[in-house]
Amino acid sequence: MKKSTEAKSASAEKNKKPSTRRLGVESAQNRHALLDAAEQIMREEGYAAVTSRHIAKRAGLKPQLVYYYFRTMDDLFLALLQRRSERGFAHLKTLLAAPQPLHSLWNLLCDPANGVLSAEFMALANHRKIIGDAIAQQAEQLRSMQAELLTRVLRERGIDAEKYPPAMIAMLIATLSQILVRERALGISGGHEALIKFIEEFLGRLEPPAR
Repeated sequence: MKKSTEAKSASAEKNKKPSTRRLGVESAQNRHALLDAAEQIMREEGYAAVTSRHIAKRAGLKPQLVYYYFRTMDDLFLALLQRRSERGFAHLKTLLAAPQPLHSLWNLLCDPANGVLSAEFMALANHRKIIGDAIAQQAEQLRSMQAELLTRVLRERGIDAEKYPPAMIAMLIATLSQILVRERALGISGGHEALIKFIEEFLGRLEPPAR
């Protein structure tokens, strides 16, 4: 009898292996609803509040569906990060086609809504290496894409790329905007006005207003 019980237990554990379970398709409406719910919770309550039950409740779905579409919570976070990255790439292309792309990029990165989610992912990355690795990889891709598009923008405006390296501009805008967003969230404002004025004057030299 004991042997039979152990055999059943081993069989049950085997059936729990991720490799034997089929996942829901990525295009499914419920999958998107779960990702939307997870993102909302991260923005409002922080990454620690993102649990399968909380996500399902926010999405109006059964908790079991979370693991139907994602094997683990790490897989859910990675899917959320990937979706955010893809949207960011698409948005970047649109912004850099605007009349003043450098100013548009700066304004986008200074948006507190984007900063909150970025900060939560960075905090999560401190506890989960797989998330940190994904963030680093996507950041490198985004920085490369920004530099590539900024090269075109500077060339079209006759700006010396050696004097103003596109990679340096991309890093300057990204880094300083993150600092501003994070400090604002903490209620820190010292030096912000002077920094914003400096950046706007710098961008104004590279990208004067259209006449």
